[in-house]
Amino acid sequence: MSVTYNFCAGPAMLPQAVMQQAQSELLDWHGLGTSVMEISHRSKEFIALTEQAEIDLRELMSIPANYHVLFMHGGGRGQFSAVVNNFLGQQGKALYLVSGSWSQSAVAEAKKLTSDAQIDSLDIVENINGKNQVVLPDLNKIDRDYRYLHYCTNETVDGIEIFDELDSPWPIIADMSSNIMSREINVNKYALIYAGAQKNIGPSGLSIVIVRDDMLELPSLPQSSIMDYRLAVKHGSMYNTPPTFAWYLAAEVFKWLKVRGGVAAMAKINLHKAALLYDFIDSSDFYTSKVSVKNRSVMNVTFYLTNEALNGEFLNQASEEKLVALKGHRSVGGMRASIYNAMPIEGVEALVEFMQDFANKHKA
Repeated sequence: MSVTYNFCAGPAMLPQAVMQQAQSELLDWHGLGTSVMEISHRSKEFIALTEQAEIDLRELMSIPANYHVLFMHGGGRGQFSAVVNNFLGQQGKALYLVSGSWSQSAVAEAKKLTSDAQIDSLDIVENINGKNQVVLPDLNKIDRDYRYLHYCTNETVDGIEIFDELDSPWPIIADMSSNIMSREINVNKYALIYAGAQKNIGPSGLSIVIVRDDMLELPSLPQSSIMDYRLAVKHGSMYNTPPTFAWYLAAEVFKWLKVRGGVAAMAKINLHKAALLYDFIDSSDFYTSKVSVKNRSVMNVTFYLTNEALNGEFLNQASEEKLVALKGHRSVGGMRASIYNAMPIEGVEALVEFMQDFANKHKA
């Protein structure tokens, strides 16, 4: 059977070894005679799993002791509102940087929950020489008192990634849903990091929240208990029944990452994968990228056929070659190859080979 390479932006492919492990113990986990999905989340066996998962994640990301690690409901969108409710209070203000679809969605959600005066936003993407490029403002020149600054480090839809560290006078909250653990970061630079699991961590429905102690001292707004970070800390992410199977798979992904050399090792592989694809796109007059080189996402490579009338044929033939989920998001069109940690180099090589063959056939 030929291999299928799944370039879906999320839910994304999981490491094959992790899926095989889950398959082998689906009906009998750790000799208990039951699935991990069927046991109590408060059993000693599952508690041991969660404790090890946190240890592994802390090691992979070098998370300091003054940060809590939470495994929560709601995915990334759930955190859009949770961030506001947990930290803004009745009088607080927040600044949102907008670099694409997901950061704009975070702004829209925040405004639903607050007065107009509480949320400011800045569009930080400019079109420079026909390419979308992030231009970061001098935040220290903004004369306002914000509870926090929010931004998205990688825009899954737009293929825009921000590699520069922000120099912010306010606590930084980062949505890292689509590039968490794809490269090393300094967690100390952030007051809170959150990520939906369905790209680099595990299945959808789970989200990771990494929050600094002092943030939990800020006044909150009324909210649902299951999205209250303080309650999550107090109850070990188990105020109510958590998404246990997703937590289990995330724990297995963390183990897989450690075996492969951790985040630093993955970063080298990811850069190599992205370079293969971007170098080919840049060398071809058949395909083009609309993102500036300095902000091209390593995880989500967006590109366009110069003759967009061929889009349907491209996607159909790619699918026949077992290269699936390459259609760009409906809001931006074109193509998108999501090449998260689980995507092997062979998948990118197969895609480049197909793109070359497709271009050759249609140039003749």
